[in-house]
Amino acid sequence: MGRERGGREERDFGPDGDDSGAPILHVDMDAFFASVEVRRRPELRGKPVIVGGTGIRGVVSSASYEARAFGVRSAMPTSRARALCPQGIFLPADFEAVHAASTAVMAMCRDVTPLVEQLSVDEAFLDVSGARRLLGPPVRIATDLRERIARELGLPSSIGIAPTKFLAKLGSTRAKPNGLLLIPHDRVLEFLHPLPITALWGVGEKAAERLQRFGLRTVADVANTPISLLRTAVGDAAAHHLHELASGRDPRTVTTTREEKSVGAETTFDVDVEDAGRLRKTLLALSGQVGGRLRASGQLGRTVAIKVRFADFRTISRSRTLGDGTDVTKEIFETAWALYTALGDTDPIRLIGVRVEGLAAAAGTARQLAFGEKERGWREAEQAVDAAASRFGQAVVGPASLLKGGVPQRRGGRRPGETPRDAHGDAPANPAAGP
Repeated sequence: MGRERGGREERDFGPDGDDSGAPILHVDMDAFFASVEVRRRPELRGKPVIVGGTGIRGVVSSASYEARAFGVRSAMPTSRARALCPQGIFLPADFEAVHAASTAVMAMCRDVTPLVEQLSVDEAFLDVSGARRLLGPPVRIATDLRERIARELGLPSSIGIAPTKFLAKLGSTRAKPNGLLLIPHDRVLEFLHPLPITALWGVGEKAAERLQRFGLRTVADVANTPISLLRTAVGDAAAHHLHELASGRDPRTVTTTREEKSVGAETTFDVDVEDAGRLRKTLLALSGQVGGRLRASGQLGRTVAIKVRFADFRTISRSRTLGDGTDVTKEIFETAWALYTALGDTDPIRLIGVRVEGLAAAAGTARQLAFGEKERGWREAEQAVDAAASRFGQAVVGPASLLKGGVPQRRGGRRPGETPRDAHGDAPANPAAGP
């Protein structure tokens, strides 16, 4: 099995080889949002399907491989995708269908091993060291898992099998679409060293430019460069990190818990907004989304922040730390609105967002009541709203000021606050990430 990747042919790297030293799997669903739509509408199979925001300022969340042949990629403005692929079939994302498919995929992964680290709705690391006696060697486990996902869910996936998380991720990327690739322990450097430096985690466009000024083009170049020179190019911490990865070393283990550092929501308007009333309603709606997610996850946050992007793409952030943690929409909104009004800037706004940081578990967290404050109030009222919305739908109950217009609707491809991962996948699970 050979394919051209990064200016070289990956000879002999496929599902065959000695997998005894490769217990880490990276499972990555192929064009996940688009694949979910194709599964639901089989007549779309083989066609250029593009899922994402369909408005003027929409962003592509996922594109089928037929659409990618035209140059369409995740994170690309929908307007650009339409220019590249005018015959494309543009669809908004069905988040309920995507969530259901993601839940089913992750359940299948956990049937293999309890050591599953979910990275987003469509990818996860698995450590199958303890599953060998029951299920067989890693390649067999990966093959059976891919076949089960395809058979029971009708969805394509790619899996990388390797000694480390970093290598397994590279393997799944190069196995796409709908493939499997093993990187044996004794062939790690053979696979890794011919790759371009951008294959290393942490090397983006700017870091690549700095490394290239020193004549470093491949992973082998980085591995063979003294750390003192790497420090000059990228700094102390990054130098050590990149040298370790380039040498095939990645000490990180698969962790089953993932600590969320913040919860946020944001929206991009189709037309720049100046009306204060609409902006106030938008902040209230976004605060409601953030508060609801905090309550659902059993967390409180002490710092409320807003993000504002103006029509000229100038972007600013402001934050305020509260005396106690909160999950109350009213408190989040009042703080966010105060931060916004303090800006005093009347320029048209393209994007606005709300975020709560400094999270801690709500259970066991003491909260000091303000003088004269009732022991039961807004929090309990909002919990009742959450229960009603969970049972009857989000449109049934909410703030009266949001019942008539002015509320940003979710546009296909991204929840507010999410960003596409990269050119090979879909939007991340972490709602705190921004575009």
